[in-house]
Amino acid sequence: MKIIQEREDKLREPTDLDDYLVHISKTYSDHKFLGGATQGIYKRQVSLLGSIIRAKKNVLESVQVLDWGTGKGHISYLLEKEGFQVTSCDVNQNTIDSTFGQITPIIEEHDINVIPLEHSWELPFQDNTFDVVVSFGVLEHVSHDQASLFEIRRVLRTGGIFFFSFLPYHYSWTQRIAHLRGNYYHDRLYSEQGVRCLASNAHFRVEDMWHGQLFPKNSLSHSNFFERLDRTLCKHTPLRYFATNLEGILIAE
Repeated sequence: MKIIQEREDKLREPTDLDDYLVHISKTYSDHKFLGGATQGIYKRQVSLLGSIIRAKKNVLESVQVLDWGTGKGHISYLLEKEGFQVTSCDVNQNTIDSTFGQITPIIEEHDINVIPLEHSWELPFQDNTFDVVVSFGVLEHVSHDQASLFEIRRVLRTGGIFFFSFLPYHYSWTQRIAHLRGNYYHDRLYSEQGVRCLASNAHFRVEDMWHGQLFPKNSLSHSNFFERLDRTLCKHTPLRYFATNLEGILIAE
């Protein structure tokens, strides 16, 4: 219950946008989403993760985090600002989703070393290397989600955290509209039971899982009130079952 209350508080709290990310959003058109409401979501979730880990350890600097699927580098940037020791990695492909197939000013300007992944799910790390692995919109894009979770469990220490966000939900109204329009950027959607099954098979315990983002945010301006309203509707009303995402915390057993 303590993690759940921490989550409720953190995901609703007011936050200011990061000036550097706002600058990047204005300079590069394909980074525009970092200048508004979506950045606020990222900041709150990284803050939530920091609070959870601080409750377990005294200092974040000793916590090893894997940013799985680094992309443009904004999550690695925010994690490092929060105080984590971050290892960044992404699949070595020339695609718009991969770090290695797009312009990455955040990575270059902040000297973020992104390790190229040469296999679609195997990770080039030793067993029990990390305390935390984060997936911000990554699991739904890998070729084999179950095999990827097995690998994530392997590189996590027992009791470690897999934090996932932006996992497209099976009954999401925005995902259904996208599919009706022929947009299958998310070619598979997830149910709560499906996530629990994947987690159990890979020897994870579901510590917490919740619905998020009833309204799409990529093109919206930053608004603390609107995000608080969204989270309130997802918590207290059946509208949660039409929200865009599943988000959650898995514990490595």
